[in-house]
Formats: sequence, structure tokens, C-alpha cells
Amino acid sequence: MAEELLVEIVTPEEMVFSDTVEMVTIPGGDGEFGVLIGHAPILSTVNAGELNITKGNRKTYYAVGKGYAEVTAKKVTLLLEKVVKASNIDKDAARRELSEAEADLSRMTREDAGYSEVLEKLRMAEAKLKAADKA
Repeated sequence: MAEELLVEIVTPEEMVFSDTVEMVTIPGGDGEFGVLIGHAPILSTVNAGELNITKGNRKTYYAVGKGYAEVTAKKVTLLLEKVVKASNIDKDAARRELSEAEADLSRMTREDAGYSEVLEKLRMAEAKLKAADKA
């Protein structure tokens, strides 16, 4: 069996995931990137978006909030504000979250207090809907 990559996903509340995998695809601060065993070490920000993990030729999808990724040749550690497994996403609730965030943003400017938090809610709702469609 080929070597596998250890992936750990941690939020402030819990260890969400810890297992060896073939590949993880991360919504990085500079764009999406994939990590396989032997990847060059990097430290990256993570944007709200869709994360997927490949193990045994099967992909598992997650909607993730912002955070950080530390990549070494054999391990990926993701420190994230929020993580929701695609199969646990309530699409109706995510649509409501998206609609509320869009409405809030339409009444705000970038300079308004709370703008970045509302924008993060919008991105997370979009990620939930995208991931849920693949569950």
C-alpha cells in the first residue's frame, strides 16, 4: 500500500477529522490547492469554501470557514473556524443564510462595521450549498 497523508481538521470546539488519506483539496487564500503525500511544506490561509478529501477513490466534501493550513510532506493540519460535513448540511437553512447575508450586504459598504463578518457568512453559505450538492 502506498504511503498516505495524515489530515487533521480542528475547530476551536473539536477535532473534526483525523485520518490518513490520498489527497486533500483546500480553498486556500491564494486559490484552491491540492495536497498529496510528499508535498512541499507550506503555511497558507484558508478561505471559506469547499474542502474535499479523497480516500479509497471516494471523495468526502466539507464546507469550511476561514482559517489556516500547515502542510508538511506527510501531514496537513487545518485550523478552521467552522467545518460542516456535506452530508450534514441542511440546504434550506443554507439558502436562508445566503439570502440573509445577501440582504445585509446590500445595505452595507465595505467600510461599515461588521461588513467582513457578513461577507464571511455569505461565503460560508455558498460553500455549504456547493458541498451539499455533492453529498
